[in-house]
Amino acid sequence: MTNSAPSRLGELANLFFKLGVIGFGGPVAHIAMIEDEVVKRRQWLTREHFLDLLGATNLIPGPNSTEMAIHIGYIYAGWLGLIVSGVCFILPAILITGGFAWVYVTYGTLPQVAPLLYGIKPAVLAIIINALWGLAKKAVKTRQLLVIALAVALLTLLFKLNEVIALLIGGLLGMLWLHSGEKNDKPGDKANFLIASLSTGATFKASVAVAASASTATNVSLWQLGWFFLKVGSVLFGGGYLLVAFLQGGLVEEYGWLTQQQLLDAIAIGQFTPGPVLSTATFIGYIIAGIPGAIVATIGIFLPSFVFVAALNPLIPRLRASSWTRAFLDAVNVSAVALMVVTTLQLGAATLTLPQAPFVDFLGFAIAIVSAILAIRLGINSAWLVFGSALIGWGASVLGYTR
Repeated sequence: MTNSAPSRLGELANLFFKLGVIGFGGPVAHIAMIEDEVVKRRQWLTREHFLDLLGATNLIPGPNSTEMAIHIGYIYAGWLGLIVSGVCFILPAILITGGFAWVYVTYGTLPQVAPLLYGIKPAVLAIIINALWGLAKKAVKTRQLLVIALAVALLTLLFKLNEVIALLIGGLLGMLWLHSGEKNDKPGDKANFLIASLSTGATFKASVAVAASASTATNVSLWQLGWFFLKVGSVLFGGGYLLVAFLQGGLVEEYGWLTQQQLLDAIAIGQFTPGPVLSTATFIGYIIAGIPGAIVATIGIFLPSFVFVAALNPLIPRLRASSWTRAFLDAVNVSAVALMVVTTLQLGAATLTLPQAPFVDFLGFAIAIVSAILAIRLGINSAWLVFGSALIGWGASVLGYTR
């Protein structure tokens, strides 16, 4: 591995731009692809270090997969790496979404990509399973951690807990239970609630920030648009689902900048384009204020992630040094894996089942099985799995196969 800074920046740019192009399936799939590339193939990080980043990232606002890319860039190539990796990961989604926005505004319709997505989704499921297996083996270090993981998964399934609440419950339980066996506390160590306070404080700020904004202007200024998305990016927990709530409450109901149909179309764009779903902001910004609006909205929603990662990354080694926060971080890590398992089960049920007899999508099931074998046994790169499965989906559509 070269130590040249320009070479490292080039490696980061190539890797994360590629992942941005093939990053279908949402943040869990993106994280699986990043883990495959930076832990297994390139060995830039150990799996333990990757899990620490994942656990910490889950407890701050913003898109988890984008923040993982930013973390890795910072670790591998410093401040420039932080910028390069983050920008390159989100750039493909921004460009594709911006292109769709132009088509939408110009022609009043959206391109049909359902056949491609039909093939891609089962392959993404296999990629996630491959990553989960490796992450789980490292995260579940003890029987206590396994119990915590099962408890978090069960609570999430039964009570539909918010992801951050579930992680905090797992982390606090682990901090109290696991720390009981630790005997080397540092006197005066006050870092035990650091991550929890970061996330909880940001959660309380969410209602304040949204409630504090008010505008009755019919003509949207760029600063208003940028300020709205900056606030959303600063308090956004829970991924795409919470994003929809913010956009509905702010852009449609409060400000009237979008119609209900435009919001639904923007959400659809975010779902079937690769990369982070927050690129929906690019689409909305273009509809409201053209290219300047797309730029301002995009910068506003993604900028907080760069700031949060820059502040959090240097703290993670210190958190490991404390017996209290080490136990907290171990429990958060295993809880994050548990949440990924729950999400994968839900994704699998939605992807591989049919609403009518025979109730199982046999072609989708076959794509998932073959992709899993190619990924797990043969180590085939996720990019080839995504493109190959997209071609299968397109071919099935040409032959008249419908889900």
